[in-house]
Amino acid sequence: MGDERLVRWRAGTVTALGAAWPGAQELAVRLDEGREVRALAYPAVVGTPRDGDRVLVTVGALDRGLGTGGYALVVALPDRLPADPPAAGGHLVKARYTPLQPLVQGADEQGSPHHEALRDADDLAGLPVVVADLHSALPAVVAGLLADRPGTRVAYLMTDGGALPAWFSRTAATLREAGWLRGCVTVGQAFGGDVEAVTVHSGLLAARTVLDAEVVVVAQGPGNLGTGTRWGFSGVAAGEAVNAAGVLGGRPVASLRVSQADARERHLGVSHHSLTAYGRVALLPADVPVPLLPGELGARVTEQAAALGAPHGRHRLVDVRLDGLLEALQEAPVRLSTMGRGLGDDTASFLAAAAAGRHAATLLAG
Repeated sequence: MGDERLVRWRAGTVTALGAAWPGAQELAVRLDEGREVRALAYPAVVGTPRDGDRVLVTVGALDRGLGTGGYALVVALPDRLPADPPAAGGHLVKARYTPLQPLVQGADEQGSPHHEALRDADDLAGLPVVVADLHSALPAVVAGLLADRPGTRVAYLMTDGGALPAWFSRTAATLREAGWLRGCVTVGQAFGGDVEAVTVHSGLLAARTVLDAEVVVVAQGPGNLGTGTRWGFSGVAAGEAVNAAGVLGGRPVASLRVSQADARERHLGVSHHSLTAYGRVALLPADVPVPLLPGELGARVTEQAAALGAPHGRHRLVDVRLDGLLEALQEAPVRLSTMGRGLGDDTASFLAAAAAGRHAATLLAG
């Protein structure tokens, strides 16, 4: 690649500490060039920052206004390096061959206390697996599920299409603290979950075996990537997750990405992301909950979703009533937001995800 530069490096000084949640610490940093930026550090990677610390940060995505949540990201505390991790840690390398590659212990690796249970594991035994495109669907899916079946043990499997550190997600951290999630499994290049695994397949088996989950929600971390092309979006992995759940004997539930407010025609009603991922990538059948939305939007969603079911598609379409789900969403312990739009701005988006959770509850009734 010659002399191209890919990363914008800056040095600065911590001027204040901000909010913190499990695995992450916000801070204000005055860069040596004079401007002040909001930054984010992952203490397990770089150590715990203090007021007055010198820091190295990257600012490329921040300067371009891209999806890092408005943060400069702390790369190192060069004057106060953290202690080495325990020598007996795992050997799964995530974010491989990047300068900050972490070594974690996977539930499926040799040396793990769960290795024996997972070594020949091959069956989810009908475990419902709700697959969603966007991370913002996670709390809505769980809200719909728990509205009809309180106390259900739910695990979140985070794929690596968005953020790699699970710690970036305040949503996942808050849902776990509120008792809505049993735990988080990070797979692929993603890391920082309560359980680490190599693939979506072994991650699903770990969710059942290690976390004793009754339902698993699969979605990428925050910050999906799209290009406005048919195939160039990270949500393609939703179709692959349906395949993983199906081949392992789970019960895939394909949550539709729906919007009433997106200005882009390809995402209005049922997003082309869902139609492509479930209609073209998913090769095994799934249940597709179709939210019974009112009016013209409801008719549009029903018509678009029909392409996924017989006689055109391989999936089973399931009409899902929405009574009580708005109230369940309003009681969620996290702020609901998708693509910058809240519950009142794009209600249909969250109702569609909640409908998938409601359908998953019915699969546990028997």
